[in-house]
This record gives sequence, structure tokens and C-alpha cells, in this order.
Amino acid sequence: MQEYVFHVNEEEAGERVDRYLSSLMDSHSRSYLQKLLKQELVLLKLTEEHSAGASPRPTNYRVLRASYRIQDGDHIHVRVPDAIFPPIEAEDIPLDVLYEDDSLLVVNKTKGMVVHPAPGHYQHTLVNALLYHCRNSLSGINGVLRPGIVHRIDRDTTGALLVCKNDVAHQEIARQLKEHSMERKYVAITKGRIGNEEGTIQTFIGRDRKDRKKMTTLPLNDERGKMAITHYKVLEYFSKHTLIECRLETGRTHQIRVHLAHLGYPILGDTVYGSADNPLKLEGQTLHALSLGFIHPVSQEFMKFEAPLPGYFEELMAKLR
Repeated sequence: MQEYVFHVNEEEAGERVDRYLSSLMDSHSRSYLQKLLKQELVLLKLTEEHSAGASPRPTNYRVLRASYRIQDGDHIHVRVPDAIFPPIEAEDIPLDVLYEDDSLLVVNKTKGMVVHPAPGHYQHTLVNALLYHCRNSLSGINGVLRPGIVHRIDRDTTGALLVCKNDVAHQEIARQLKEHSMERKYVAITKGRIGNEEGTIQTFIGRDRKDRKKMTTLPLNDERGKMAITHYKVLEYFSKHTLIECRLETGRTHQIRVHLAHLGYPILGDTVYGSADNPLKLEGQTLHALSLGFIHPVSQEFMKFEAPLPGYFEELMAKLR
């Protein structure tokens, strides 16, 4: 069992403890944290001020409910049981492989496929397919749930994804990602006609305090977020939409989706960061990872791969024209 300790400051005081914890523990859902509260695994360490006038207790901690409003100076202890994962099984799922050698492979991920197992998605993921395709040849740095996965794209985003077959390749590709030397280009269709034909969006991005499943832009240098930079240029204008290319300089969660919504032109079909209205009946955002460019971890040769636009994307553009 792991234990986390959080110290509440004056600015945070007054917030419900479940919301407060979900903003800090972004690897756990709010519903999971509420479950920990019900299991009496979230405790407030009592001080003289907390226990004044109280009857003697056999412990120096008080069990908290989800509705508790945190106070300045609170020391909150969260006890998280060790995770028990079901065995991740290899599944014979067809893969669109753009390139493969002994160190890595590049796949063209289909729409609707989750990249790695997570609660509610332990089957039919890209990892299940990779375990079958690669057998025992996947890097183990990210553990049993994410073997070979060095970066990811959302379930409803299609396109090029790089997978590492051994730890040496994984470490080298991770270094390139960290140094922002990997070339990653996406295409997207936005709602509205973007005024500037090219530009750069630069903000901090962090977890949304109101909904931990979402990310949000933050002021520059906000300690709750990380720097995010997206370069874009217009490829084609439609009557009420824009086809654009986005080049990632950084790779934050949902970066392009958050940045385009921040700009005022959310991605068509993105009901999370855009409007809930979906008159075209699209299944998720119209976002495609068009190309990947990187230095091969063994040959040191620059390699670039492009994933063709999926059929639905081409058909949608024809309709918008």
C-alpha cells in the first residue's frame, strides 16, 4: 500500500476534499478517490487545534468524508492499495504496419482503438495486438500495461504511432521526445475558418480542476501545468471549417485538442473540448497523426513515415467541399 501526504495552503482552503485530491492525483479518477474515502483510507492528521475539546482517541487521525471542506494547514494522508491488474493477453488483431525492424515498428492506428490497457479497457487495445504480433519482443520500461509504448495518441485519433521492441530503443526514443527533436505532424479539421493562415499556440497545460478527465490551458509558468507549444498552418478552407496541419514541439496530453479549443476553433467532432452538438454524427475528433520523423536508435539514420488519411476523413473533406 502506498501513502501520499498533502499539505493544504490558504489558497486551497474551502474546497471539497475529493475535488482537491482529484486535482493533485491525476493518475486516479475522482470516483476512485471517492471509493477510497468510503473505505476510510483518506485521513486527516489531527493537531491540537483539530482535537481541542474532543474526547480522547486511540489514533491521531480522523477519517474524512468526500464532503469535507479542507482547511489551511490540513495534513491529508491518502492510502492507496496496491493495484491488481488482470493478465494482459495477446490478441490476434490485425495491425496496419508502416515499418518494422528488430528495434521498433511504426503502426497506423485505427479509430476507436485504445493504445494501452486501463480500467474498463483490458482487451482489444493496441498493446493486446502488439503482444500477439511481437511475441516477447517489446520494451519493458513502461511495465506490463504499456510494453513498447513510448508515446500515445487518443482512442479516436488515427495515424502514426512508434513502438519500441527493446529497452535500448525505448530509452533513445524517449530522449528524443524529451528534447523535442522528434518530428510529429497532425492534420485536423476545425470548426470555423481560422483567421491567421499560420501561427504558434504557447501556453501551459494542466489537469482541469473541475473535471480530471480533461486538460486545460493555464497561465505561463503556472506550477500546476507544463509548457505546451503547437505550430499550425492552414491547408484548406471550407465554407465553415478549416483543414490545418499541426506540428508538435511538445507532447502534452490532449495538447492539440486543448490548444485549438483555446484558440476558439475546436476540432470538428470533439465533444469534450468543443460543443456537445454533433450534427455530422462523427465518432470523436477529426484528428490524424500524419507523420513521424526520428533518428533510428541503432543506425542513427533519420527516418520519416507517413500514415495515409483514413477513408472517413477523405469522405468528410469531400462533403465539406
